[in-house]
Amino acid sequence: MSFFSSFSPEEIAKISSAGTRVTLPEGWAPISERTGADKAYIILSGTVSVRQHGKEIAQLGPGDIVGEAAILNHSLRTASIVALSPLELIHFTPDQLQRLAVEMPSFGEALESLAKERFSGGSDS
Repeated sequence: MSFFSSFSPEEIAKISSAGTRVTLPEGWAPISERTGADKAYIILSGTVSVRQHGKEIAQLGPGDIVGEAAILNHSLRTASIVALSPLELIHFTPDQLQRLAVEMPSFGEALESLAKERFSGGSDS
């Protein structure tokens, strides 16, 4: 079940319009382990590998969000994200995520819940 699956089409449109759409090539690593938390992404198309210490711990795809846990927990990244295919993403700054969470409480709750689950599990995917 993806992060987007709990939202209505109208809510998904609002979430999508709050960020900036970007494309990245296969092999690109938009998030690196042990770096500052300055961005998060929602995957629109493509697949990413979530890696800790160079070892894959998960793969994520369309509708999933990455990078939110370190932002919400004010910590360094606990994992790297590597594109396994070309990606279409929505890029969010920490301010954009926070503003959206205030404007749309259901988004904020889903974000907090996922970040808590990932952070306690040690994965900032």
